[in-house]
Amino acid sequence: MARYSGAVCRLCRREGTKLFLKGDRCFSAKCAVDRRGYPPGQHGQGRARFSDYGVQLREKQKVKRMYGLMESQFAATMKRAARMKGRAGENLLLLLERRLDNIVFRMGFATSRAESRQLVRHGHFLVNGRKATVPSMLLRQGTEVTLAERSRKVTRIAGALDALESRSLPQWLEIDKDHFKGTVLAMPVREDITMPIQEQLIVELYSR
Repeated sequence: MARYSGAVCRLCRREGTKLFLKGDRCFSAKCAVDRRGYPPGQHGQGRARFSDYGVQLREKQKVKRMYGLMESQFAATMKRAARMKGRAGENLLLLLERRLDNIVFRMGFATSRAESRQLVRHGHFLVNGRKATVPSMLLRQGTEVTLAERSRKVTRIAGALDALESRSLPQWLEIDKDHFKGTVLAMPVREDITMPIQEQLIVELYSR
C-alpha cells in the first residue's frame, strides 16, 4: 500500500482531534477540526457508535497517522516495543518520539512531521557529523543533529525556525538556532508526550 497522499485535514477530522499534519495551518483559524469538528463524508454528522474493537482501532490509526507511519512500520515498532522491558504502550510512544524525523520536527526545523521526513530523505541533516537520510533512525542521548551547510538558506527551514518561539520545545531536546543544530539531552519519558493518547488501547488491539 502506498503512502497516503490525499487531504491530510480529513485525517484529523476522522480522528476527531488535531494531529498537526498541516504545519502552521493547524494553529490558525483555518484548521479543519475547528471549523468542521465532525468526520468527513456524507454520514459524518451522524451519531458515531463504536465497539471496543472500533475504539482500539481508532486510537491506533490516530497515533499511526500522527507520526506518519505505514501499517507495516507501525506493527514492527509495536512488536519491538513489546519485547522491551517496561510497559509496551509507553515503549511504543517513546520509540516513535526517538525517530529522526520526529526529532527534526520537535527541534523546529520543520512545521510538520511530513515535512521533516522529506527534509531528512533529501539529505538536509547530519547526525553526529554524518549525513543521514533514514527518517526512522532512532537517536540516543547525546546525539547531535545539524542542518547541512548547503541547506541553511532554504526558505521553508528558515521560516520554521523563526516560528519556533510560538511552539514549546521538549525538555529532553536543546536547539542552537545560531549554529543550526540541536542535541538530544536525554531520552524522552511518557510525561513529555502531551497529546491525548491512550496507548493501552493500542496494546489491547495488537493482543487480540
